[in-house]
Amino acid sequence: MELNDLAAFVSVARAGGFRDAARSSGVSASSLSVAVRRLESKLGLRLLNRTTRSVAPTEAGLRLIEKLTPLFSEMEAALDVLNGFRDKPTGTLKLNVPLSAARIDLPEVIAPFLKAYPDIRVEVVVEDGFVDVLSIGCDAGIRYDERLEQDMIAVPIGPRAQRFATAAAPGYLDAHGRPGHPRELLSHACLRVQFAGGATPAWYFERDGEVLQLNPSGPLLVRPSAAIDLAIDAAVAGVGVIHLFEHMLRPHLDSGALEPILEPWWQRFSGPFLYYPGRRHLPAPLRAFVDFLKARDADAHAPAVIHAARRA
Repeated sequence: MELNDLAAFVSVARAGGFRDAARSSGVSASSLSVAVRRLESKLGLRLLNRTTRSVAPTEAGLRLIEKLTPLFSEMEAALDVLNGFRDKPTGTLKLNVPLSAARIDLPEVIAPFLKAYPDIRVEVVVEDGFVDVLSIGCDAGIRYDERLEQDMIAVPIGPRAQRFATAAAPGYLDAHGRPGHPRELLSHACLRVQFAGGATPAWYFERDGEVLQLNPSGPLLVRPSAAIDLAIDAAVAGVGVIHLFEHMLRPHLDSGALEPILEPWWQRFSGPFLYYPGRRHLPAPLRAFVDFLKARDADAHAPAVIHAARRA
């Protein structure tokens, strides 16, 4: 088998289409299509189901990807050893991150990292579900402590502690009253967000050891990756109560467009972690990023204390 044909198949399968694979690989979509057809012809099996809207692996294609992924990873690792002969590492670092990290944590990190390592290219894929970063072609991910696998190495990124904030426009509160207890939100118009997978996260509140979980209803439900700003704008316009990361609401809280409510009940939680599989050889771009984060963390929190299952 031609190695390039196998690589073309994996690239298309990971990207979910020939055009997206072409953009990421620098090879034309037509060349990728020819390579995949040639591979299928040699194997005598269909590896990809193609429609006008999407491309997805067949069962045979999935099995082939399972076997090829670790092989290609080993080949990439072998070539990446050559990075040690350069003054500064080069290559691509692909990260899978939730929307909150993309908006809150990465802006403080990516710019100085790219300035320190100008030969590294960073790709950021935003999605909220926990994923196997290697199987989808990413080097590492960012998630919160409770969603980390036990066999992952994790390094703090961003603030060590964050809060969920609850707020509404002053005009809305003047008209509907200011709740004094989280349970009173059940009688308010609440603006909810939903993960892409369909789950709607509950609203949590905590005070003096008491933790409350609520699922209030309201006039607006949005998916966060695409329309979370719509929910914020609706809250500012006086449509209802919003409950989000404090950092996302802070500009509107500071300007007075939103008024904080139930602040003694705002729940604190640990900040996010960069996570990646524990393996002997890390790709040079990922190793550079990990070292960069550790150096920043040491400067900000000396001595650094990392507290999850298997931290590095």
